[in-house]
Amino acid sequence: MTKPAITPEKSKASVHNYITNLLSDVVARNPGEKEFHQAVKEVVETLAPILEKHPEYIKAKVLDRLIEPDRAITFRVGWQDDQGEFRVNRGFRVQFNNAIGPYKGGLRFHSSVNLSILKFLGFEQIFKNSLTTLPMGGGKGGSDFDPRGKSDGEVMRFCQSFMTELFRHIGPDTDVPAGDMGVGGREIGFLFGQYKRLKAEFTGVLTGKGLSWGGSLVRPEATGYGVVYFCQEQLKTKGAAFKGKTVAVSGFGNVAWGAVKKAGELGGKVVTISGPDGFIYDKNGISGEKTDYMLQLRASGQDIVEPYARKFGAEFHAGMRPWRIKADVALPCATQNELNAGDASELLKNGLMCLTEGANMPCTPEAVTAFQEAGILFSPGKASNAGGVATSGLEMSQNSMRMSWSADEVDKHLRSIMADIHSACVGAAKEAGHPGNYVMGANIAGFKKVADAMMAQGLV
Repeated sequence: MTKPAITPEKSKASVHNYITNLLSDVVARNPGEKEFHQAVKEVVETLAPILEKHPEYIKAKVLDRLIEPDRAITFRVGWQDDQGEFRVNRGFRVQFNNAIGPYKGGLRFHSSVNLSILKFLGFEQIFKNSLTTLPMGGGKGGSDFDPRGKSDGEVMRFCQSFMTELFRHIGPDTDVPAGDMGVGGREIGFLFGQYKRLKAEFTGVLTGKGLSWGGSLVRPEATGYGVVYFCQEQLKTKGAAFKGKTVAVSGFGNVAWGAVKKAGELGGKVVTISGPDGFIYDKNGISGEKTDYMLQLRASGQDIVEPYARKFGAEFHAGMRPWRIKADVALPCATQNELNAGDASELLKNGLMCLTEGANMPCTPEAVTAFQEAGILFSPGKASNAGGVATSGLEMSQNSMRMSWSADEVDKHLRSIMADIHSACVGAAKEAGHPGNYVMGANIAGFKKVADAMMAQGLV
C-alpha cells in the first residue's frame, strides 16, 4: 500500500508546528532571556520556506542544534581599583557554532551585559559571519565591567584578570574575539598583551589590534562604512543614491562615526547623532571637523553628546531619540531595541525611504513589521552591519600571511563583500518567494551555508 502524498499544505502545516514547538521549547529552556528569545524568533519564523523545501534539516535537528550554544563559559574576574579595593565582575564567552570556521565575535564591556544579551548577539553572529563568505563561526563574550570613568591602570588590571581566565578557551584557530561596546583599542591592547604573556606566542588571537602590531587599516570605521555600502546597494534597487539624501544616524561610537563619514563622502547630508543623554540635530550637516569631534566626544569618557551642540551651535534634544527628524535614510547605530513602533510611525510619516540597521537588532519587532508593511527598504543588522566582522576576517587573513594591506585595498575588499552580501540577501528572498524581504533573505542565506556544513560534518 502506497503512502499518501505529502501535499504543499501538509508540508506547510508540519513546518509551522515544528517552528511553534521549537520556539516554545526555547522559552522554556532559557527562562528570562528575552533578548535571546527575540533573536531566535526573528530568525526561525523566516526560515519556513527553506524548511519546507529541505525537510532533511528538520529531521537532522539542525535548528535545534544551532540554537543551543556549543558552550557558554562564565567566570569570576577579580581586580583591584586605584584605591586598593578589590572588585569582582563576571566574565562570559559564548561559543555558538564553528561549522564553517573558528568562533568569531566581539567582547562587550558594559554594565548591561548578561548571558541573554550575549546569547542573542552570538546567535546573530552565526548568520552575520556566514553572510560575509569568510570562514568564521559565531560567538560573543564580555563582562558586566564598565570601563567608563576608570583609569588606564584599572582597565589594564581588569583586562589582565579577564584574559587570565579567557585565554585557555581561545586561539587563532579556535576562537578569535574582537572589540565591541566598551572594548576599543586600549582594551584590546591590554588583552592581547596578557594573552601573549600567558601563551608566550605572538598570534592573531584578537582583532582590532594596533596597526604596528598586527591590526588592519580601516577596522575602526569598517562597520559604519559597511552599513553605508549596504544601504547604497539598497538604494540602487530603486534607482537612487546617497547624493542629496538627508540621513538620520543614532549613536556616536565607532559604528555611527564610520557611517557619518562614509554617508557624507557619498553625498548624503547627515543631520543627527545621539547618546544616552539625548540627540543632536544639526541642520547644516555633520561633516569635516564635526565628524572628527565625534572621536573627542567618545574619548572624553562622559558618554554624552550635548557638548557638540554647544561647540557647533546645533540643537540638543535631551532624553529623546532622533527619529522624529525628517529623513530619507535612517541608520540606527546605537544599541538593541532603540527604535520602537512609535519611532517607526514618525519616520514613515516624514517620508522615510530606507532604513539600514547599523547596531545589532536596534529595531523592535513591531518597528520591523511597520517598515515592511509600508514597503520601504529595510535591512537587518546581521546583513548590513557585517562590515566590522568582515574586516576582522581580513585582519585574520593578514595575520596568517604576516603582511599588511593598504587602506584602499582593505576598503576595496569591504565594499565588494557588502555588495556580495546584498546580492545574497536579494537572491535568497526572491527564491523563497518574498522578493525585497531583506530579513528573510539574510536569514535564509546565512542559515543555509551553516546548515549544509553541519549536515556534511555529521552529528557533532
